[in-house]
Amino acid sequence: MKGALKDLNLNIVEMTDENATLDGGDVLFTGREFFVGLSKRTNQRGAEILADAFKDYAVSTVPVLEGLHLKSFCSMGGPGLIVIGSSEPAQKALKIMQQMSDHRYDKLTVPDDLAANCVYMNLPNKGHVLLHCTADEFPESAKVFEKLKDHMLIPVSNMEKVKVDGALTCCSVLINKKANI
Repeated sequence: MKGALKDLNLNIVEMTDENATLDGGDVLFTGREFFVGLSKRTNQRGAEILADAFKDYAVSTVPVLEGLHLKSFCSMGGPGLIVIGSSEPAQKALKIMQQMSDHRYDKLTVPDDLAANCVYMNLPNKGHVLLHCTADEFPESAKVFEKLKDHMLIPVSNMEKVKVDGALTCCSVLINKKANI
């Protein structure tokens, strides 16, 4: 991975503090700011190192009281759109994010927390594309995604990944860079 990122001429920041932990599943970048979930896999020191690496963006921490990490119940569904689960811990986390931010995000609430983990892409010639749970996995949540009329919706099964605490965002590294083809 490091080699591929270097080949793209991307800046790589390595965490050398042995006391710092930072799991990608706890990092939600909205395009304007970062929210970092403090969980079993991410601590305050990890969030501080992220803030040092991205000085141009606000970084706010959010306690993750239940679930594996922050993206276990929320992710970005588009520019300014947070997809959030309906559980009490998810809604508490959203309230904290709203209080910490100067920006007012739209929200799309899905009945199932795990279904809130989706992958948004803005692709040339395709526009807004959202990879989300299938109706077989979460039928009620899949219906909620259908409200996003300006998105190309692509249902992707997460049945196998969830067996090892995986989710759609665990299988993706999104890079905003034009291809040199």
